[in-house]
Amino acid sequence: MDPIVNECKEQMEKTVRSLHDNFSKLRSAQANPQILAGIKCDYYGDKININEISAITRPEPRQLMIKPYSSEDLKPIAAAITAANIGINPQVEADCIRLIFPPMTEDTRRQTVKQAKGMTEDAKVALRNIRRDHLAIIKEDDTMSDDYRERVEKDLEKVVSDAIKMVDDAYAAKEKEIMTL
Repeated sequence: MDPIVNECKEQMEKTVRSLHDNFSKLRSAQANPQILAGIKCDYYGDKININEISAITRPEPRQLMIKPYSSEDLKPIAAAITAANIGINPQVEADCIRLIFPPMTEDTRRQTVKQAKGMTEDAKVALRNIRRDHLAIIKEDDTMSDDYRERVEKDLEKVVSDAIKMVDDAYAAKEKEIMTL
């Protein structure tokens, strides 16, 4: 395969992985520790991710338990979760923090599906931009023969269509997960 097509494929795979990461942060019927990814709390003057200073478990399908390695970190972690505004109030206990996810209403599910759809459309736009940039590189290259250029463009289109199919499949799976009671 042509190096231009390989580079395009790598960039598109990164875009699809990014979409999966964004989907994992969306709320669904079950509690997911990924919803806490990116939430930073104050740790001796520094900002640090919650999962780096605590163990996060899921004792029940709609509950997360955060057990800090040091009991002094309970209040900063609870404050960071509250400040992140993820829609769940932390319940601080003696040595852990519980996050109990209430059942999602139909409206909440629809709103979350809309968020997922927006993320999907953003990923598709990114994929099309990657395609456009690589097609421009191919057209500017005067050293390619016309036959070779056509073959590379066909390979590029196949990579793009495969990536868009992966994005659509990821969206369909996430939509099903969100709408499942």
